[in-house]
Amino acid sequence: MMGTPIHIWVIFGIAIVVALVLDLGVFHRKAHTVQLKEALIESAAWISVALLFNLWLYFSRGPLAGVEFFTAYLVEKSLSVDNIFVFLLIFQAFKIPPKSQHRVLYFGIAGALVLRAVFVLAGITLLQAFHPIMYFFGAILLFTGLRMLFPRKRALRPENNWMVRVVRQVIPVGQDYEGQQFLVRESGRWKATPLFLALVAVEAMDIIFAVDSVPAVLAITRDTFIVYSSNVFAILGLRALYFALADILPRFRFLHQGLAAIIIFVGTKMIASEHFPISAVTSLVVIAIVLGVTITASLVFPSRGLNPKVP
Repeated sequence: MMGTPIHIWVIFGIAIVVALVLDLGVFHRKAHTVQLKEALIESAAWISVALLFNLWLYFSRGPLAGVEFFTAYLVEKSLSVDNIFVFLLIFQAFKIPPKSQHRVLYFGIAGALVLRAVFVLAGITLLQAFHPIMYFFGAILLFTGLRMLFPRKRALRPENNWMVRVVRQVIPVGQDYEGQQFLVRESGRWKATPLFLALVAVEAMDIIFAVDSVPAVLAITRDTFIVYSSNVFAILGLRALYFALADILPRFRFLHQGLAAIIIFVGTKMIASEHFPISAVTSLVVIAIVLGVTITASLVFPSRGLNPKVP
């Protein structure tokens, strides 16, 4: 797999599984509403783990690998912010109680790790088998970036997603919540709870986001291990980031424009890479500047009706 020894993959896989088991089995064994302080601590912990992994890559595989991972992680972390808005809509649509939201995100993100592996392997395989497809990937990113830059007013209704509709046709859905259960057995028949429908909606939206985020990372590096590991660390920290930033993010009025600029940049980088290659360091600097300008502009020119001071 792009020169990465199998034992590195095994160690990485074991570490991720242990982290997931500890998360649900120890730190979130009992369902509860995740408070801001807890979310900030967990988010800082996941970011620290990612940076330590980045440091290990830097010294074990060289500066280039370290810079590529950090750039890819920064891109994934930035793009994952859009997921937070969608999570809010999903929980509102299915009326998920606050204490059950972590469980939905936990299993949704565990499934996303598998889906991202499929997307990453498929993307790299396509690039190796048919190199010109990078222009197609670049075009997808440019189209997505331009669409985000000039958003249309349209309501996103996750409860009407095609995967949710299929589940409703295949298995009966109850109206009541049964604790933390996704499926319950009544009168000899299995029934899905609204919690299960929310989980399906989360997985469906991740497929949509993966279409954009995976090509964005492939524009930075073609190293399978770096592409997937950067995706994994960004996704693993997404739950904590959601609980920490769900109420704060709407204050950043220029966030979508900043993310659009990043996507347009990486799309252009992918299309122009054959004739005008852009180094990993240059990509990192450009992305960092875009994020810095976006955050600063949002704080200096807040949306009307919002308190500019972030709590």
